[in-house]
This record gives sequence, C-alpha cells and structure tokens, in this order.
Amino acid sequence: MINKITVDTNILFSAFLNTNSRIGQILLMGARYYDFFAPHYIKIEILEHQEKIKKFAQITDDQFVELNHLVLRNIKILHHKVIPPKLYQKAEKLCHSIDLDDTPFIAITEYTQSKLWTGDKALINGLTKKGYDRVISTDDLFTDFLSKKKSGI
Repeated sequence: MINKITVDTNILFSAFLNTNSRIGQILLMGARYYDFFAPHYIKIEILEHQEKIKKFAQITDDQFVELNHLVLRNIKILHHKVIPPKLYQKAEKLCHSIDLDDTPFIAITEYTQSKLWTGDKALINGLTKKGYDRVISTDDLFTDFLSKKKSGI
C-alpha cells in the first residue's frame, strides 16, 4: 500500500504549470491518502526557477506566490539535518553516478520509508539499474489515487 511519497522538483514544476493535471490533482487533493515529503532544497529550486515558471505558466508575481503556497501546502518539508548520516551516505552512493543533486530526495525517501515520485527518466533508470525500487511513476500513483478516491479510503 502506498502511503508516503517523496516529491521531486520536476513533479512540482509540472503542478505549477497545470494544477488540473493528474500531477496537480494528486498533490492538491491527495493529502487525504498520502503523506508527501520533500527536502528543504526544493524551496530553493522553486525560487531559482520562478521566472521560468511564471513565463511558462503565464502568471504574475502574485499568482506565483499563491500557486507556490497551494502546491506546497500538503508537503512536509524536511531539512537534511534530520537525516541520519548513514542514510545520507547511502543516498549519495546511489546518486553518485546519476546526479548528486538528487541526493537529498533519495535521503528523504530513505528516511521516511516512502516512494520517490519523479519524472526524471535518467534518475529512474539509474536507480533501477542499481536495484533501487523505491520509485513510483505518475501513472502508477494516479491509478492508486483514483482507486483510493473511488473506494473512499
């Protein structure tokens, strides 16, 4: 049973661009079914890319602030300092030959015993090759979401 989800930045960016998408629906209405987590680093990434997000989403500064709050409100943001060093080192080792920028996401996934929700194909393929199975696709998560929503869990 899927209950805990670590959200990758690319998932958040997709939600910013279309809150009515499957990703948007899961993030905005899924708190009833899932505990969402992300590293503090995600806030920095969003701010670093806010001009690009505003341009692609065709939104104003005020709309960005509102959307940022809306998209992040159901996500528990965790600082990397709460993660035991051993788990962080494991995450670094897993990400070493893929992308070290993903280390905080894997570390949070390990710490919370969750599934990593990402659209990053290189990350998914790299982790899968290493035997890492704590990854979930949008398709699989949306199917689970609809099932939970339908059954009223």
